[in-house]
Amino acid sequence: MDRNPDWPRPPEVTLPPVPRVKASWVVWAAVALALLVALSQSVYQVQPEEEAIVLRFGKWTGEVHEPGLNFKIPFVDRVYKLPTQRQLKEEFGFRTRRPGVRTEYEKKGYEHESLMLTGDLNVADVEWVVQYKIRDPYKFLFKVRDPVTTFRDMSEAVMRQVVGDRSVDEVLTIGRAEVASEARRLLQELCDRYEIGISVEQLVLQDVNPPDPVKPSFNKVNEALQERERLVNQAWAEYNRAVPKARGEAEEQIRRAEGYALERVNNAKGEAARFLSVYEEYRKAPEVTRTRLYLETVEELLPRLGDKVVIDGNLPNLVPLLGLHGEALAARPAEGGR
Repeated sequence: MDRNPDWPRPPEVTLPPVPRVKASWVVWAAVALALLVALSQSVYQVQPEEEAIVLRFGKWTGEVHEPGLNFKIPFVDRVYKLPTQRQLKEEFGFRTRRPGVRTEYEKKGYEHESLMLTGDLNVADVEWVVQYKIRDPYKFLFKVRDPVTTFRDMSEAVMRQVVGDRSVDEVLTIGRAEVASEARRLLQELCDRYEIGISVEQLVLQDVNPPDPVKPSFNKVNEALQERERLVNQAWAEYNRAVPKARGEAEEQIRRAEGYALERVNNAKGEAARFLSVYEEYRKAPEVTRTRLYLETVEELLPRLGDKVVIDGNLPNLVPLLGLHGEALAARPAEGGR
């Protein structure tokens, strides 16, 4: 299209001259920027609860860097930081929505983790928590592709195995501590076998309940079991009070009888020995021994008889009242007395 000569011409615009930049300045600026970036990439900080592993050209250098300021080769080394001193936690069957004084939990949508079959073909809703630490950073990063997911799968498999070996009553009541201990042991064995680099610190059963539709019936069963346990404990307490007492009394009677038997035997032996000694003396001097025995017997018997008055039986008109030692005693003449 041709331009009409009658149209006005546009004004001419004069641009200011562009200053010329020396090429050496550009080079030095680029070098300075590269050095600054390289310096920022060569220093990294490891927190007190962390350890770091450095890969150089994709290969582990063989060192685990401790907390503090560390250096690396920029654009060549790659750093992985892991919280090896922190206790980590995995929850199963629930999730913590809001921690605090009144912690809020969420269970909806996690039933596939907690519902499991017991050994007696009942269903239990088992919720548990696993606390662990990263023991070997290298194994945790490079021996297993997804260590956390693998660890969760192993924990769930172990718990289902342990619960499946026990009855629902054991899982819900008396066997909870045993279930937790056995599951922790098996889980640690799996971690060592798969070289996952994890140390299982604690496995705690958070909550174990029957499914909601049958929970009232299970609660009644638990109350009956608790009542039975209470009565059994009460009976054992009564047994522990009565039986030791009876045993003590029986032991006392036995010891008393043994003591009495020993006393009788010793007395019998003493009497026999005395009789034999007297008999030997009697054989030597019968009349003397007979007289001595008679006198000893009379000497032993007379004090037991009290005060006695010996009178002639033929004495007439004797007043039978005599004052002896200030007391009034009635004395009757004994026929044939001396």
